[in-house]
Amino acid sequence: MLKRRVKRLLMSVMTVLIFFVGVGSFGIGALAAPTSQQVKAQQQVVKKQLQSYLNKVSQDKTASVAFYNLGAQSDTVAGQTASAPFYKSGALAVYSPNAHKTYTSASTYKLFIIANICARIDAGTLNKKVLRSSGFEQMILHSRNEFAENYLKTYGAAKVNLFLRKLGLYSYVFASNRAARTTAASLSSIMRRLDQGKYPFDNASNRQRVLSLMQRQVYRSGIPKGAAQAMQGARAADKVGWLWSYNNDAAIVTLPNGQRYVLVVMTHGHGQHGFSGFPRIATITKNVQKIVYGGTTTSKIQLLYE
Repeated sequence: MLKRRVKRLLMSVMTVLIFFVGVGSFGIGALAAPTSQQVKAQQQVVKKQLQSYLNKVSQDKTASVAFYNLGAQSDTVAGQTASAPFYKSGALAVYSPNAHKTYTSASTYKLFIIANICARIDAGTLNKKVLRSSGFEQMILHSRNEFAENYLKTYGAAKVNLFLRKLGLYSYVFASNRAARTTAASLSSIMRRLDQGKYPFDNASNRQRVLSLMQRQVYRSGIPKGAAQAMQGARAADKVGWLWSYNNDAAIVTLPNGQRYVLVVMTHGHGQHGFSGFPRIATITKNVQKIVYGGTTTSKIQLLYE
């Protein structure tokens, strides 16, 4: 009788062990990754929320915004998480309705000059030393005008316009008797090329030189400030511009976990003058970043991959 009881007890223990081993072996593996439809549906939720916000801030046509997520590099924390594909480059890109409308560019037009200079260096028609010149540095670090204005005068504004047309960007940036004009979409496109090392930024050392200067430019109260307000430790490489009531900023933002995005905010009106519009740019940046990368969105995305 005792032997039978012991035998039954051992069989019960074995059954329990087999059950738990089975859960350990197969249960974890059974947690399937989200389907492409589920991922796309959640991406659309984020994009819809962001679009609603951009529609609101641009409703009176005094703000134009372009957002383009760049994803995370594979050697970063964000790049190594299961949810990295959710943020693949361009998957969450959203533009305000007027992002293709032209506005006074102010000094953001210097991004196009930088691009043209890099293209000419690649072609061998311009000495690379220009990137180390004081004028080039001051054009980015302090947004000084002398180098840019002299470049347009000596090389030719029409040639730069033609170069931009070949890149598929808005190509009537420079014209006589008016300030330079561009679109948020065009600024976003040139910043994406800079981030991704695409022509005319395909030379790694030249690209790094430009990014290094943009990371150190002194006017930080727009996108850099807004990004840091939304998430401590966020960094931005950007080019600003201000003229009359026009305050503009174009940036590549990197978050502490490695997620990156391009953001362009062009503003005018509302009694702006000097730098007074940059707090508005910071607020838009903070809200955009919270919508896409904030805690609420992050929690929902994590649920997909648990």
